[in-house]
Amino acid sequence: MRVLAVANQKGGVGKTTTTVNLAASLVHFGKRVLLVDLDPQGNATMGSGIDKAHLKHSVYTLLIDESTVRQTLQSSETGKYDLLPACRDLGGAEVELVGVEHRESRLKTALAELATEYDYVLIDCPPALNLLTLNGLVAADAVMIPMQCEYYALEGLTDLVNTLKRIKQSLNRKIEIEGLLRTMFDPRSTLSQQVSDQLVKHFTSKLYHTVIPRNIRLAEAPSYGRPILAYDKASKGAQAYLQLAEELLARHNAQEVAIA
Repeated sequence: MRVLAVANQKGGVGKTTTTVNLAASLVHFGKRVLLVDLDPQGNATMGSGIDKAHLKHSVYTLLIDESTVRQTLQSSETGKYDLLPACRDLGGAEVELVGVEHRESRLKTALAELATEYDYVLIDCPPALNLLTLNGLVAADAVMIPMQCEYYALEGLTDLVNTLKRIKQSLNRKIEIEGLLRTMFDPRSTLSQQVSDQLVKHFTSKLYHTVIPRNIRLAEAPSYGRPILAYDKASKGAQAYLQLAEELLARHNAQEVAIA
């Protein structure tokens, strides 16, 4: 089981879009996938076709020991993956966990019970470096960083990389950067091209070749509770996420061969 946190403390960069659509794309290639929604907004939950307003159990009840991981599991009919869903209550988990021992590893402990049941776990982290994100990063093997090619993107990336270094030193020695993903890319924008060129220059080995374009169908799909593959498989957005899944799987296969 490989656990990937999808994280960037900057909002609006396509974290949830990436988590939901990569999960569905990995399922398309025959992988068993679990999506963990760690964002109190619950957008990944809604985008998976699950009503966050009527959840008996959620990541919130899981983290505060009011439900087990198996009680919390839901199945996304539209995405064909499993889900640990979120609701608004999750925002209160930070306060309730303040005095709890090992509060930053609650999610890691819960996921350990499912270690043989999934090939991939994708964690949608909130747009902040808080206790919820920390739970995601402590549970993860690696971090995928979606980012827009815009002026402040590189500054935010530096902050996240520094945070990951501190976590690696003290809480999760195995964590690494899985890759940087360019999202909402507009090839007509000179600034987008310039920032993209900088990323290619500085993060060559960590930068995905796949680029996610601006695509209206990607923006529409969540309102129907569907990943893009179940909404418009022929769209540029759907094809881009299938390409990303292929690239991710190829990288992991190459790593496994190298280790062997």
